[in-house]
Amino acid sequence: MRIIPGGIGLDFGTSNSAVTCVDVTGAPRLARFPGTPDVTTTFPSLLYFERELDRGVGALRSYAGAEAITHYLGNDSPGRLMRSLKAYLADRHFNGTSVYGRHLGLADLIGAFLKKLLEAATASLGPIPSRVVVGRPVHFSNERSEAANTFALGQLLQAVRACGFEEVIFEYEPVAAAYSYERTLRQDELILVGDFGGGTSDFSILPVGPGARRETAGTRVILGSEGVAMAGDAFDRQIVRHLVAPTLGYGTEYQASPDKTLPIPNWPYVSLEQWHSLSLLNRPQVLQMLERLSSLALDPVGIAAFAHFIRSDLGLRLHESVRALKIALSQQPVATFEFDCGPVRIEREVARPQFEEWIRPELAAIGASVDRLLAATGVNSGEIHHVFLTGGSAFVPAVRQLFAERFGAGKIAGGEEFTSVATGLALRAAHEFNGD
Repeated sequence: MRIIPGGIGLDFGTSNSAVTCVDVTGAPRLARFPGTPDVTTTFPSLLYFERELDRGVGALRSYAGAEAITHYLGNDSPGRLMRSLKAYLADRHFNGTSVYGRHLGLADLIGAFLKKLLEAATASLGPIPSRVVVGRPVHFSNERSEAANTFALGQLLQAVRACGFEEVIFEYEPVAAAYSYERTLRQDELILVGDFGGGTSDFSILPVGPGARRETAGTRVILGSEGVAMAGDAFDRQIVRHLVAPTLGYGTEYQASPDKTLPIPNWPYVSLEQWHSLSLLNRPQVLQMLERLSSLALDPVGIAAFAHFIRSDLGLRLHESVRALKIALSQQPVATFEFDCGPVRIEREVARPQFEEWIRPELAAIGASVDRLLAATGVNSGEIHHVFLTGGSAFVPAVRQLFAERFGAGKIAGGEEFTSVATGLALRAAHEFNGD
């Protein structure tokens, strides 16, 4: 397929990514990727490194997306699987990691992932042009400062430019989703868009529709935007904390002396709860600590299971179990969590109200962000015609209830939850680079 010689939309997500263009008819076209098991329009934000022998010499190979999963699962000696790289963008203390003796900075890692993503996109879109509109959250971290956002954007820009792009424009992800929502409108509306990614929840209020476009000569008017670095990964963290970590020794003690017990150090469990830092657990100092504690632990089976988790690199399998529970609880009131970890098997029934209690602090932070946006813009909830919710966590009933309470259930709209941002970015690219 020949695309309009202009630009593309690039949605680099914490959990999944997507690439979109606008074709010669003016319609957005999503890149399609070989998946497991079907062809999909999203690309898992995974990067996997392994060392292979090439004519007797060790060579570093990298894979991304579904191909990363295939190689990770098919390798008897797991390499380095990295996920949620976007979560590091505002972290000034993360200066990269060593991969088989080679130091790679964050921009190198993200750039390597994006190159694989774009290479896979060419199969369905054709040659990638040199201009791009890239999605970004309102705030990259809970620091919520301009300095942190500038630092994060600088790293992201470096990674994007390393892919060969000459012109790069950044757009708020909820604003991009508004472009997608607007395509089918025949009347003007004032909308609030909520975009729930893996790492951030972002919100914008803006007028959309044919009249809104004409009055501003194509320039987008945004009344306000807000966001919080809390979304799907934070929900996952609570599932791991309540269902998995205690079975792996979290919260237990060890016999420090004949008459004294001390808590098992909790810092490794902090990494267990965060997808982007899971790969950092597989270090000698962590395994050596667990080995020292195993004979002293009051829960030796749990400590042994944690060591097995790390050595066997079970992070991806844990993620899939957590994801399965979250999806099930969005569709039914009770679901079963299952996860095998060597010496232990976790099987536990979870009711939706229980899960909602676990994520209450996260829900409160999301609700507070929406309230700040309404207060900052001076917009009354009654003035909002529709609330367009997008992203994976938009399916969580407790998240939808936050908006039903503020705006009414009848105003909530959705659709293309995993690709609306990418579609909107391509529409913005067509306007900027083609004059559409």
